[in-house]
Amino acid sequence: MTDYRVVDPATNTVLATYPAVTDDEVAAAVEGSAEAFRAWRARPVADRAAVLAEVAAAIRGEIDELGAIATREMGKTVAEAHGELQIVADIFDYYAEQGPGFIADRTLPVAEGEATVRFEPLGVLLGIMPWNYPYYQIARLAAPNLLLGNTVLLKPAPACPESAYAFQRLLRGAGIPEGVYETVLATNEQVRSVIEHPAVQGVSLTGSERAGRAVGEIAGRALKKVVLELGGSDPFIVLDDADVVEAAKAAVVGRMGNAGQACTAAKRIIVVEDVYDEFLAEFTRGVAALRVGDPAVPGTDLGPLSSESAAATITEFIEDAVAAGARAVAGGPERPATGAFVQPTVLVDVPEAARAYREEVFGPVAVVHKVTDVEEAIRVANDTPFGLGSAVFGKDPDRLRQVVDRLEVGMVAINHSSRTQADLPFGGVKASGIGRELGEFGLHEFVNVKLVRTV
Repeated sequence: MTDYRVVDPATNTVLATYPAVTDDEVAAAVEGSAEAFRAWRARPVADRAAVLAEVAAAIRGEIDELGAIATREMGKTVAEAHGELQIVADIFDYYAEQGPGFIADRTLPVAEGEATVRFEPLGVLLGIMPWNYPYYQIARLAAPNLLLGNTVLLKPAPACPESAYAFQRLLRGAGIPEGVYETVLATNEQVRSVIEHPAVQGVSLTGSERAGRAVGEIAGRALKKVVLELGGSDPFIVLDDADVVEAAKAAVVGRMGNAGQACTAAKRIIVVEDVYDEFLAEFTRGVAALRVGDPAVPGTDLGPLSSESAAATITEFIEDAVAAGARAVAGGPERPATGAFVQPTVLVDVPEAARAYREEVFGPVAVVHKVTDVEEAIRVANDTPFGLGSAVFGKDPDRLRQVVDRLEVGMVAINHSSRTQADLPFGGVKASGIGRELGEFGLHEFVNVKLVRTV
């Protein structure tokens, strides 16, 4: 049986261990969620919206306590933990305020009679969550679907049981009934049984491409709807007419935020040669200025990675790139001797043979490519199996539009690094996943679009 453990990555200290649930407990959770669905969907949408508003207020009232849990579970800095929770509160407020309008009945124009589309909940949903944003990832699934009337079974990452239980406690206190939202510390084997259960109508996973393929296969065989938010190797393109100083500042934040552990981080920075030297100097200066250390100390810019194994993996990426011919032109400040820290690193002249050229590097390592022109920039940007987010910096509107049109991604940020908002859809193409979260599109993923026709 797999245990869920809280390990402080800043000290490698095991703080708590939670046993995985039994098969009987899994079955009871699914059945309880199915039973709770009947009453929850019957409540007026205005009532459900009011509960979501209470959740948002509760999050803002406990931001320090919730943030401290994320810091000790996965090494998130105090500032970043607070920022994540502010976004989570915004998501709940957004669906409380705008959600009812998105699922109001809609009349369709027909030649005779009347036709109406109703947006109804499906039932029990399973959410499989990662560790890098332990609250935000939950909110993207929970807020829209609780508003819609679905119920949620939440499987957290094995490293984040404490934040998962804290979030459940907060939802309960705000008025989410028992069974409507339940945390289940399930094993991978038990996840299969949950997806296959007749009461479960859909599954949402945020994680690796490997995990997405496994869950997608199980769900496909069981004919269950899936939303998969997987990896990314996002390009960050700097054209020759860009404001180089501002682009470099945005690249530091876009690549090194959350210790580089973000799906939409600026993992591949692609710079046109005319401004390459200036950009590289500005960017490496910004990386070197980052303060690396204890994430619980205010003012720390870069905390540890989520675990020792994650730090070892990133170190292997760096060593592989250097062995293939890349150069590490900046390493930033020295990292603490104890804990899952990786020195922030900038790699240049990375050859295609290196793993870091195309694969997702989930840590504080930036790969900077020099390209001759916009055509090569687009070719390099699309030369990856992923297609999540991207950023483009430049001044000519026509050229920016041409780049946007040809990027094979789900999201493009112009003259700023990728960021998330409650009212904007989030998701990608290719190996980066299926479906969208947030905004109106996220609310319509797990919904029965029911046509009512009268002649």
